[in-house]
Amino acid sequence: MKNKFFEVLRAGISTTYQDAGRFGLQHLGVAPSGCMDLKSFKIANCLVGNNLNEGVIEFAYQGPLLKLNSGKIKVAIGGNVHFEITTSKNKKIKGECNRSYTLDSGDQIDVVATKKSVYGYLAVEGGFDLKSFHNSISTLTRAGIGPNDGKKINIKDKIYYKKDCTNQNNLIEMPSYSEKNIIRVLKGPQYDFFSEDSQKKFFSTLYRITNLTDRMGMRLEGEFLKNNVSTNIRSEGITKGAIQVPADGFPIILLTDHPTIGGYPKIANVISADYDLLVQKKPSMSISFKLVEISQAELAFQSYEKEIDKALSKIKKV
Repeated sequence: MKNKFFEVLRAGISTTYQDAGRFGLQHLGVAPSGCMDLKSFKIANCLVGNNLNEGVIEFAYQGPLLKLNSGKIKVAIGGNVHFEITTSKNKKIKGECNRSYTLDSGDQIDVVATKKSVYGYLAVEGGFDLKSFHNSISTLTRAGIGPNDGKKINIKDKIYYKKDCTNQNNLIEMPSYSEKNIIRVLKGPQYDFFSEDSQKKFFSTLYRITNLTDRMGMRLEGEFLKNNVSTNIRSEGITKGAIQVPADGFPIILLTDHPTIGGYPKIANVISADYDLLVQKKPSMSISFKLVEISQAELAFQSYEKEIDKALSKIKKV
């Protein structure tokens, strides 16, 4: 199959290979990495008949322009994305997310841009032919871990896939993309470090997402949060979604490629059910926080999983 591949004509922005993540290595300083938006990732895989954790191509804002060298492959785009397919006979097809398409030799798929979101996912039937590291093909660029020597996908790269297309195309009817801006959180381990007034401000402020945002973290602008104890703590383990407040008093939300330890106080932690919603917010957009209890977070995550299962169960042949 090494003669069957996509040629990268344009790499796009922050285009990498990702799957569900690489777990069990945080004690060695290796973040789990993996897809940013789990729901969109799973939908893309489902549309091409893959295991839901199969590796895909993740992109931000603008995706790649790929040309199929030879063979026949089924592809799908997950997320809220504008893309086009140009056949070898120069016929243009306006792509629709949440359905699959069959590409033939010489066809091109142009992932032009995300719409009301940041991240999108390109899956192919059978998956990409990649070497895994600790049971994952996820790319952690700052550590040089993953396929392509741990680097982003580049122009003129060859992207090999495992098998030719065998199944017919699929469609999933999805609700419109959520524009909700309220992010639910749990109290962080240093919540009580902050003054009562700052605690109130944290939940009443509309924070603006700054341009200092990537797969590692999201820096916010808004009300200054006063720390009454210490702006530095002994470094301790960090989870995805932790909200740190450094000495400047403005929150930083740690995302999928977060460091494994950190020494800033954490006022809160984003609940898992709202993580996909959070990471799809673009810079200059605003968010606010709502405090919930652990029991509410658990119920929310159960609802989130049921929502994904319900969407995947509605797949149709086209």
